[in-house]
Amino acid sequence: MSKPRILIARAVFPEVIERLSQYFEVQTNQADEIWSKAEFIARLQGQVGVFTTGGERIDAEVLAACPALKICANMAVGYNNFDLNAMSKAGVLATNAPDVLTETTADFGFALLMATARRITESEHFLRAGKWTKWGVDMFAGAEIHGSTLGILGMGRIGQGIAKRGALGFGMNVIYHNRSRLDAGLEAECKAKYVSKEQLLASADHLVLVLPYSASSHHSIGAAELTQMKPTATLINIARGGIVDDAALAAALRDKCIAAAGLDVFEGEPAVHPDLLNLPNVVLTPHIASATLPTRLAMCNLAADNLIAFLQGKPALTPLNADKLV
Repeated sequence: MSKPRILIARAVFPEVIERLSQYFEVQTNQADEIWSKAEFIARLQGQVGVFTTGGERIDAEVLAACPALKICANMAVGYNNFDLNAMSKAGVLATNAPDVLTETTADFGFALLMATARRITESEHFLRAGKWTKWGVDMFAGAEIHGSTLGILGMGRIGQGIAKRGALGFGMNVIYHNRSRLDAGLEAECKAKYVSKEQLLASADHLVLVLPYSASSHHSIGAAELTQMKPTATLINIARGGIVDDAALAAALRDKCIAAAGLDVFEGEPAVHPDLLNLPNVVLTPHIASATLPTRLAMCNLAADNLIAFLQGKPALTPLNADKLV
């Protein structure tokens, strides 16, 4: 009896391919090529499952062209590459990889906050360029972290992890805004106070974005929001590109509307708005918030677990639309 056929859309760890090969006929992309939509559709022909990394778009056009497809398993927690409505109508299950990257991503979010507030990248470039000739009392003096106000926009698992690090590790006053308020027990655990978005913008010394991307969250931070922030504030985005209007942010940083920004995600990534590249007061990293080897392997294995379970007739571990499949 022939094995079901699946596609792994990007390069992954060899041990994950070996695992999946026990159950499936696996087509891989270990050359890590970036396929056009037409190329992606061509490789999906006859595949019942696809392992995606978050960048491969699954929409009505792809689904109509790939009638054999039954499951798309994202190794990322975010799934804005999935058109869930179209997938549900086509009877295709979507899964993601929550929880396994929470602590690692929260660690990185706080690291990016600290690097931004304390001007670490800017000062390193200064040193490497041979410009350090003497000490100065205000040389690269940055923003205080301990005891300052940490604002969090989006208070899911990662936001809660950042809140705990700020409150318990750095004695920060934590405020947050979310579509729905946390219950009292979770607020107490995070030592976080719910505020309006307007109050969040006006009060935060350091604003961290961890909300999921959707049409409604597109440009949640634009020129109007940036002008509501303190001129001494920092903005950290570890959520998704498109939540921030990058052009407006570049202008705000140039004009010192806010002090600095730390960005791990960008509109249209891997392209980065050119104005951001020329500014000293922004820390830029290439979407690596979950990038530790143990966490990335766990993300891959959860995607593999979903494929194995579902295609063996069992419930997927982390389904997104199981209750809406036609």
